[in-house]
Amino acid sequence: MRALKYVTGLLVLGVVIAAAAIGTTGPSPATAAVPVARGFGGMPTVGALFASANGSYHSCTASVVHSRSGNVLLTAAHCVTGTGGGYAFAPGFYEGTSPYGRWKVTGVYVDGGWLSKQDPTRDFAFLTVAPRSIGGRLVQIEQVTGANRLGSLAHQGEQVTIPGYPAGTNNGPITCTARLYFKGLYPAFDCNPYVGGTSGSPYLVRGSHGWTVVGLIGGLHQGGCTSFTSYSSPLGKAAERVYLRAVAGKHGDEPDPAGGDGC
Repeated sequence: MRALKYVTGLLVLGVVIAAAAIGTTGPSPATAAVPVARGFGGMPTVGALFASANGSYHSCTASVVHSRSGNVLLTAAHCVTGTGGGYAFAPGFYEGTSPYGRWKVTGVYVDGGWLSKQDPTRDFAFLTVAPRSIGGRLVQIEQVTGANRLGSLAHQGEQVTIPGYPAGTNNGPITCTARLYFKGLYPAFDCNPYVGGTSGSPYLVRGSHGWTVVGLIGGLHQGGCTSFTSYSSPLGKAAERVYLRAVAGKHGDEPDPAGGDGC
């Protein structure tokens, strides 16, 4: 479970972060050959997800997805519990600062397969956030940060960039660019170290119209049992249906806390 599980420590650009539990679900890559994530200054459409609006500790990652309502985020379903009340999102979070402010979560939307049995192929959630008053007028988050487009299914060999936030307080994001492959139904990539807190990190593909999301860290073993291989639930029509409910502002869901990750 990339949101909570740690067993050791790693130093990345001077930031001490906790590494994910070690275990494998199949043949493991030689870590020496795996690309290494780097710290960077962040991007406005990706940020840290806080379970407490005024808290300092962030435990997952989320991203802004384009919508006509302008208020929709994407994260992993195992990152959120209940109505989302009290959760907050800080886009572009960097070393304790929130350059685009903190946005309060107002709704959680997940697939029925996650609600009923926490199906790992449905480990995605769309969140809505409240507008904020800026310069004397209410604005939606997308007006401030922009947004990534929601794509459909990922493709074998596709090059993706994965910005994410290791769990912590005053740390910054990491990023890596890698090629996708599949572990059964699950789009996967190898890069080290994607650790606790990077759940929900988007798989981004750059195109002529900007970034498109084709996956997110989650799914198989809630994102992976090692720090060097990460998975995503497949998106496609199932994710689109949940997304459309969020955009329409329908009554949200109340998922239970995530169970074990099977590692």
